[in-house]
Formats: sequence, structure tokens, C-alpha cells
Amino acid sequence: MNNAFMDKLENVLMPVADKLNNNRYLTALRNGFMVALPLIIFGSIFVVIANLPFIDEWIGEEAYTTFQNALGPASAATLSIMGLFVILGIGYKMVEQRGGESIYGAVVALGAFLVLTPQVLDETSGVIPTSALGAQGLFLGIFTAFIAAELYQFFVSKKLTIKMPAGVPSSVSRSFSALVPITLTLTIFLAIRIIFSFTGFETVQNFIYTVIQEPLTDLGSSLPATLVAILLIQIFWFFGLHGQIIINSVLDPIWFSLNDQNFQAFQAGETELPNIVTKQFIDTFIVGIGGSGMTLAVLLAIFIIAKSRQMREIGKLSIGSGIFNVNEPVIFGLPIIMNPLAIIPWLLAPVVVGAVTYFCMAIGFVPRPSGVIVTWTTPTLISGYLATGNNIMGSVMQLINMAIVFTIWFPFLKIMDKQYYENERSEKIAS
Repeated sequence: MNNAFMDKLENVLMPVADKLNNNRYLTALRNGFMVALPLIIFGSIFVVIANLPFIDEWIGEEAYTTFQNALGPASAATLSIMGLFVILGIGYKMVEQRGGESIYGAVVALGAFLVLTPQVLDETSGVIPTSALGAQGLFLGIFTAFIAAELYQFFVSKKLTIKMPAGVPSSVSRSFSALVPITLTLTIFLAIRIIFSFTGFETVQNFIYTVIQEPLTDLGSSLPATLVAILLIQIFWFFGLHGQIIINSVLDPIWFSLNDQNFQAFQAGETELPNIVTKQFIDTFIVGIGGSGMTLAVLLAIFIIAKSRQMREIGKLSIGSGIFNVNEPVIFGLPIIMNPLAIIPWLLAPVVVGAVTYFCMAIGFVPRPSGVIVTWTTPTLISGYLATGNNIMGSVMQLINMAIVFTIWFPFLKIMDKQYYENERSEKIAS
């Protein structure tokens, strides 16, 4: 590949990636999801257990229903209201970045969101529908957390605080110090709620969902947008930047929202889930096959063709972590980064796999992701089975994807191995 072209591409991408990586909002968003992740995984584990195949045949329908009802609160208290945990995490991290009292950042973000949230369900007041705390309320929660944390820190920076005498316990002093900033912030959100009650949208949630969330979700669930996202992940990685972190920071709210819609449908027993592209579509069928670029298939190809000592050693060193989708050893060791011979398969394979997987799910050959969150370190085949609602076709899809990656990479690995082998022979002769 032309070095001048690669230099130009690097000059364009590096500043963009640097700005995205250092953007405090995207950083807080990413970290906010990380705060919620353990709770989300907890709920997902019990969804998997509650929907294990053949249990109803073993214990009977009535016992099976009792079994599912007993485990239901695990997901209802976590997955169904994941927006709350994300809001707390974002508010906490936003204020923490500024060196403030981060716990109050979490509290004010949650308080602002609840002020905006309608507390009516089927004409019964004083009740918050769980849908408002899940996928439908996720975008509002994110924007609310950003704005509430910024307002809180703004009022703190203006010294609009109550200072207690020196003898007052620090916990009491900090609480009174946060009183005025939190009061002013929540008052602004209350005013926003009142203003929207006089509009055609009636609530801020309706406005966000109609004007922002729904169009973005439709775009994010489309095949072209997904393939562009996958391609950008690979391009950033090629230049040594963690493409997954960069792109996920922007698209995770959309993918998690789509994921939650599928989960609600799956829990309701619907036969066809609404979305193909979800968080698990990306994590399980694109990334979760050895890591970004699906390098588990690359390692298998290395074991088959490698003659050079360098490539054989890379395979041995990388396979253990690769099974659990950690692929930095092969990315930096092969290397893939800044390697002209690797760029074509590195960019092409995930895009082809994304398109093939989408098509297979669209025609019903493979079930759509059920919305259950499977940890990214779950080995291939197991993750595909779990992500599709305990369906073996999810594992079959991963095998097909591995075969695609293997086929695309094979000729390029042969060329690389030949170069390494000849270089090793030359060095051996010269010594």
C-alpha cells in the first residue's frame, strides 16, 4: 500500500480519534455504562438460567412457570431498569472528572431524571413505568445526566454553597454544601417539565424519543450504518487506537437501547424479536470471536500454515488469551497494526461477516439476539448459544463467521509467513 496514502489517512484519523478519546462527555458515557455493566450481567445470567432448554419438559409447565417467576426479579431489578444505573454512573463520573463531590453528581443526575419522568401508569398516579427506566428512557437519562452534572458543577464553581462552622462533622458539612447547587439544578429541571407540559409532546421523554432517539435508533439499526461502524473500528485499530472504545462511546446508547427492546420482547415470549443489530450482535458475532477483527480464526490459520518461527510463536502466545477474546498479543505481535499486508483482510473480514450475519438473521436462519448481555470474555460458541436465547444456531453462526475470516485471511497469512521464513533463513545463513 502506498506509504503516502497511509500517512495522509493517519493524519486525518489520529486527531479525530484523539478528540473522541479525550472528550469528557464520551468518557463519562463509556464509564457510566461500565458502572452499570456488573448489574446488567447479573440480570442476564438469571435470564439465561430461567430460559435453559428442556427444563419445562423435565419439571412440568406449572413448576417451570414457578421457577421463572422466582428468578424474574433478577432481571426486572437490573436489565429492565438499566437506565437508572447508567444515569448514576454518568453523573458520578462527570463530577469526578472535575474533582468535585462525585456522589452528589450521581444523586443530582438521578434526581433530575426522576423530576422529568412522568409518574403515571394507566391513569394511576405515583407510579413510574419500568419502560421509562429502560430503553425508552435511556437517551433522556444520558442527556439529563450530562446537563445536571454540568449545572451542579457550575453552581459549585460560583460558590453558591452553604459553609458550615468548623466544628460540624464533615459528612454534614458536605451535605449542606451540596444543598444549594442541587436545589438550583433540580428547580431548572422542574421548570423544563412544566414548560413541556404545555406543548404537544406533553413530556420531555416524548420529545426526546420522537425527535432524537427514534431516528437515531432507526439509523443505528440499519445495515449500512452498522457496517460503517465496524469498518471504523477496524481502521482505528490499524493505526494503534482502540477502535472498540472509540466507536462504542458514540454508539453504545443506540445498541443498548436496541438490545433492551429485544430483551423485553424475548421476556414477553414474542417469536420474532424486533431488531437484528444490537449490542450483542456486535459483541458476540463481530467482536466476540477472538476480539476485534475476529482473530481467533486468524490464530487457527496460523497453526495450520505457519513455517516461520515468528508466526508459530505468535500463535502459541496468543491462543490462550484469544479464546477469551483478548487479542492484543496477535494485533501487536503479528503485527496487524500498520502492516500493509494485513490491512485488506483486517478491514474486509469483519464487514463481510457483519453483512452475512445480518442476512442470516433477517431470513430466520439464525435467531436474533435475545437481549441477554453475554460478557465479552465468554468463549466463542458458548457466547453465540447464550446470546440467541440458548439456541445452537447462534454457535453455528459463529462457526460460519470463523470460516469466512479464515478464508479471507489465509492467502495474506501465507505471504506473511513466507516473508518471515525467508528472513529467518537469511539471518541464520548470515550468522
